Amino acid sequence: MDKYLVVGHPVPQVDARERVSGAAEFVSDIRLPGMLHGRILRSPHPHARLLRIDTSRARRFPGVKAVVTAEDTPKIPFGPRTDDWMIMAVDKVRFVGDEVAGVAAVDEDTAEEALSLIEVEYEPLLAVFDPLEAMQPGAPLIHNKEKNIVSEFDLVKGDVDQAFKESDVVYTNRYYTNQVYQAYLEPMACVVQPDLSGKLTFYMATQIPSMTRIPYAKALGLPLEKVRVVVPYYGGAFGAKMETNLHLVAAVLAQKTGKPVRMVNPREEDFMAGNPRVPMAINLTIGAKKDGTLTGKEVKVVGAAGARAVYSMVIVATACYRIDSLYHFKNLRTKGVTAYTNTVPTSAYRGFGNAQMAFAVESSLDMIAETLSIDPAELRIKNGIQTGETSIHGWKIGSSGLSECVRRATEASGWKEKRRQKQFARGIGLACCNHVSGNRAFAREFDGGAGIVRIGREGKVLVYHGESDMGQGQNTVFAQIVAEELGVSLEQIEVARVDTDVSPFGLGSFATRGTVFGGNGVKAAAADAKRQVFELAAEMLEANPADLEAREGKIYVSGSPDKNIPFLKVAENSLYKRGGAPIIGTGFWVPDTVLPDPVTKYGNISPAYPFACQIAEVEVDTETGQVRVINYTAAHDVGRAINPQTTEGQIQGGVAQGVGWTLMENMVIEQGRILNPNFRDYVIPGPLDLPPIKSILVEPVDPKGPFGAKGIGEPALNPAPAAVANAIYNAIGVRITELPITPEKVLQALRRKNEDEKILLL
Repeated sequence: MDKYLVVGHPVPQVDARERVSGAAEFVSDIRLPGMLHGRILRSPHPHARLLRIDTSRARRFPGVKAVVTAEDTPKIPFGPRTDDWMIMAVDKVRFVGDEVAGVAAVDEDTAEEALSLIEVEYEPLLAVFDPLEAMQPGAPLIHNKEKNIVSEFDLVKGDVDQAFKESDVVYTNRYYTNQVYQAYLEPMACVVQPDLSGKLTFYMATQIPSMTRIPYAKALGLPLEKVRVVVPYYGGAFGAKMETNLHLVAAVLAQKTGKPVRMVNPREEDFMAGNPRVPMAINLTIGAKKDGTLTGKEVKVVGAAGARAVYSMVIVATACYRIDSLYHFKNLRTKGVTAYTNTVPTSAYRGFGNAQMAFAVESSLDMIAETLSIDPAELRIKNGIQTGETSIHGWKIGSSGLSECVRRATEASGWKEKRRQKQFARGIGLACCNHVSGNRAFAREFDGGAGIVRIGREGKVLVYHGESDMGQGQNTVFAQIVAEELGVSLEQIEVARVDTDVSPFGLGSFATRGTVFGGNGVKAAAADAKRQVFELAAEMLEANPADLEAREGKIYVSGSPDKNIPFLKVAENSLYKRGGAPIIGTGFWVPDTVLPDPVTKYGNISPAYPFACQIAEVEVDTETGQVRVINYTAAHDVGRAINPQTTEGQIQGGVAQGVGWTLMENMVIEQGRILNPNFRDYVIPGPLDLPPIKSILVEPVDPKGPFGAKGIGEPALNPAPAAVANAIYNAIGVRITELPITPEKVLQALRRKNEDEKILLL
């Protein structure tokens, strides 16, 4: 392949060699001189008052260098959205896994042994585990919040009651999406290194390196400049790796000992004290006319925050209204409530609320389509939002490939033939989704992306950014964007790891924003570097900088292909002319997003909006209830695919996670305790559980994305649960509204269906 064919072409990840050879140093691989190993003592109770903590025996244990409790911390309430966190429990514990004490020792075994020597006296308190029960009068209060309510979301647009009166069909159902674990390969981990000035360097897995510093500095009582974050390679995140107390307990131990402290969650503790998906109960009503036109939607959502809010209230709000910009909903009434429970705090997981609501809405639309005798695919096309439109919430759709996604997915899957030539216990179902490429509502301070591009004497281009590559190939995409902008080969590009002392500020990897925001940031920096290169080259070529263009590693005079100079020669000349200084381009991209109104929620929250249609084909064993997904088609509007290979990988990974969530994954919780905190009992899909996945890239070039690109991370998962559920309904005629769809639930639904049919015959 031509090495100068970069954007739009499949290329291996720039760090693939390091990853496959084992040379890549992940967070849990880091070893620093004098490093100690930390462990956390966690609460065995879901809700209890702390009466006494005796650490004396643990402190005396050979090899133990420090034991800390809340008394060793500033006791400053903090949190990413609500100040309901403490580094360690102060007055009481609020979930099984709550942080009670920390130990630093010469090795992990010693730290583990020391934990057993800490004596804690608890006074158990009444606990509440269901968010609906938590909101009842008399329920035990977890954080002195009335009815344990973290936040409420209310939104009314139009006249829903009148819309339902004018509808030919009004469909109502209740849905439940369960709590699931992100199942990344590397558990939460960090190494925290102190220096003599009191500055702390966190080597850690975090999706939001710049933003994490803010609550961490507050919690530790430090000025912001005393908190530095370095992001090495890390093994996945899927939304979970933002703020976590693991990092802060390690920081307190590092401060106490003056030594670097390494802390890695054992897998069981990662389940107990991670940030799993927010479970939601959803009551949904949708109205439609005979021709399939959607008239109105009413939804009530209750989400369980667990014992700390984290981002749960934002996720519930997202579930309440993001999907409204997928179709032409004209009348809406929405109520969302987020409630505390004595369970593990919940937070972001790929899809961020939109995935939960997509399951409910897309399941309901199939039932409406059946009632109206309309093809479910045609129902989506008829109501789908299109390019150039502004949604009910003010989202300006610069490009929409939704209709094309539906058409291409149905064509590739043989949709019409398979729906027409029905086979027993074999079905096909589709679901659509929309999403964002960034979310102005999430970080209210500012919106944008930044980059720095440094060109050295040898022509090597070093790219700095403030985002976070968690394995999704973001650094490769940034390298491609910079190479394309400068007209050089990908081999000349190196992407620096994120270090908040050096890298530009970045909001991080969430809301499927990396490619659009980080990409536009490094593109702007590359453009600034190119401007400087052109100024130097213009002198060497005796030309006007405005007449120059860069391609194939050379700077050309437009219209005179023979008049050119190698990029490398310009870089070398620059060094001599500037007294040894390299070319440094800086850039910042500011989108025209609009912060939504706090009451009406009206505002353009993202510069670009991706869409998708996924189709699942299943076989159901009616004797065992076992569901097998046998084929899968996923058509995604990605704008221009910067790297088709990486994009397809994201789609396949998203489908795999979606199928796992739909059919098998479930955190089983009894009295606040997780009963399956390991990969033996928490089942995730393996190769034999997954079907062939056909990825289709729909590429309506978006005016706001770098070279026309949009995001892909979260929409790759969002439609999957509804697509599989709709296929099951098509196969056996039972509608299952609670995730996961287990064999037991399938058999129960079949029995109820058979009993209902017998009654009808009588």
